[in-house]
Amino acid sequence: MDRKEIVASVASDLHATEAAVDAAITSATTLVQSMIGARTMLKLSPVVAAESQAKAMAAIAALSEAREALVACHNELAKDHRRLGFGAYAVGILDKSGDWDAGRPPGVSNLDDHRAA
Repeated sequence: MDRKEIVASVASDLHATEAAVDAAITSATTLVQSMIGARTMLKLSPVVAAESQAKAMAAIAALSEAREALVACHNELAKDHRRLGFGAYAVGILDKSGDWDAGRPPGVSNLDDHRAA
């Protein structure tokens, strides 16, 4: 593999790991929702299964910490990428529909520049 392929491989692994952690967070929050819904449908007291629900929420908190660490890793890898002289390099999912810019109209790069007076 040449240098570009190696860098692309690392970037691809990073994006896959970020997606996996996001999927785990989604699954864990669905679990908590399911637990609360089941308890409600069964007309059980909030005391019932409180400990197991707290453990599931602790797992979500741990996954959130893992996500923060991955974001920090991503930022550091970007710095390393520039320090090694690779310049701008894009790898991974190009349609990042979950990004903050997803709601912007086509062709608008900065909403602040296009606000009505």
